[in-house]
Amino acid sequence: MKKIKKQNYNDFLHNIIADIKTAKVNIVRTVNKNLILLYWNIGKRIAEEQIIQNYGKSVVEKLSKDLRFEFPNAKGFSPRNLWNMKMFYETYSTKQILQQLVAELPWGHNLVILNKIKDIKETEFYLKKAIQFGWSRAVLVHHIESDLYERQGKSITNFKKVLPDTNSDLVQQTFKDPYIFDFLNIQEEKKEKNLEDRLVKNITKLLLELGTGFSFIGRQYHIAVSNKDFYIDLLFYNIELHCYVVVELKACEFEPEFAGQLNFYVTAVDRQLRKQGDNPTIGLLLCRSKDNVIVEYSLSDIHKPIGVSEYKLKKIMPTKKQLENIIK
Repeated sequence: MKKIKKQNYNDFLHNIIADIKTAKVNIVRTVNKNLILLYWNIGKRIAEEQIIQNYGKSVVEKLSKDLRFEFPNAKGFSPRNLWNMKMFYETYSTKQILQQLVAELPWGHNLVILNKIKDIKETEFYLKKAIQFGWSRAVLVHHIESDLYERQGKSITNFKKVLPDTNSDLVQQTFKDPYIFDFLNIQEEKKEKNLEDRLVKNITKLLLELGTGFSFIGRQYHIAVSNKDFYIDLLFYNIELHCYVVVELKACEFEPEFAGQLNFYVTAVDRQLRKQGDNPTIGLLLCRSKDNVIVEYSLSDIHKPIGVSEYKLKKIMPTKKQLENIIK
């Protein structure tokens, strides 16, 4: 009997395992698309018949009862879900681009967006992000409730000036303003060290708030320059941007000298840690408050990529647009 070469067999096995995993993912996607199509068609029939026959609430309840009798082991035919199907169809029936997106997400994700978001551009934003990053329903809810749509890309930066055009927009969209640290369950913190301690203890939630691609390298990260010791508050690496991210915390209002300090740390990381293939290190200054004009002046002559954002220890009050949507 011919002896099997272990190395060749391992490759053979891993390839088959990869094929099976890919097939399983494709099966799930196919099942999901078929389910979304089914719910779409049911919603369409209800909407059309309601117009023709003037059907009301009682007919949908009867339909629910009859469908559950016909398919006793099937889920999803409650009166409420049938109304959701009708709303689903009516919301997207005239929006071709969104129709293609909703088919890529599970029904539960679609319901979250359908019930929480009314603005079309905002709907498209969350649909695309959920697909792109594979958000779970809980993560999707978190980003909606923390108003990611309004915050993403709003950090004041010099990225357009100091980064290549092909990269600056992507980097800009990675950073927010403000960052919400409501998971710390505190009203105020006047010391950077205490704030840093709490953030590190809640590192999983901090990484969720920072966004996709961030991995934690360390706190009070030591660097030595000209025989002097310096310590970076928080150091991350972003695998999406392929670069280090230096984060400095300031439990006070922004001051111009903060930008110079952060610029120094970014330079040090570029020279001491950055490897071939890494993109330029980015600095992010998180402060309790800021004057946007002073921030823009402070960054105008700095040649390292730096962003400045506020942080909040509790969720922000709804914007005027959000209040209008709630009233509607």
